[in-house]
Amino acid sequence: MNNPYLLESVEQLIPHRPPFLFVDAIVSRTENSLIARRTWRAEESFYLGHYPGAPITPGVLLCESVFQAGALLLSGMLGGPGTQTGLPLLAKVENVRFRSPVYPGDTTTVDVRINETAGGFYLMSGSMKNGDKRVLTVDFAVAWKTPEGPQP
Repeated sequence: MNNPYLLESVEQLIPHRPPFLFVDAIVSRTENSLIARRTWRAEESFYLGHYPGAPITPGVLLCESVFQAGALLLSGMLGGPGTQTGLPLLAKVENVRFRSPVYPGDTTTVDVRINETAGGFYLMSGSMKNGDKRVLTVDFAVAWKTPEGPQP
């Protein structure tokens, strides 16, 4: 994939929607890896409280951006929009390391890869960079399943 996908394509591949969509575009993809991009916009509401007068992107949202890139990789691997049933469900998070902050206006690049599959789980690793600066690294597991419980 040489050309970046537009937001509409991202929305076709995963169920996340604004204001809880933290991937703007897919930059490239291989069989077991994906690179995505996200620009953190100053008007996003979480900056109002994190922190007033000194906004910084919450680490949990940076991680969520990586997890959503992982869901994009899995969606493409499982056949793309409309061909798979279920949702990407986060099963495990470990070894999270935050290295530098992300501020409003920064554009980050996310790199995710599948390391192993086991019993319906995809064991993945991800990293985020802001230019040449590493922002975070994380290992995580995802299952693509139909969630139990009431559905809207």
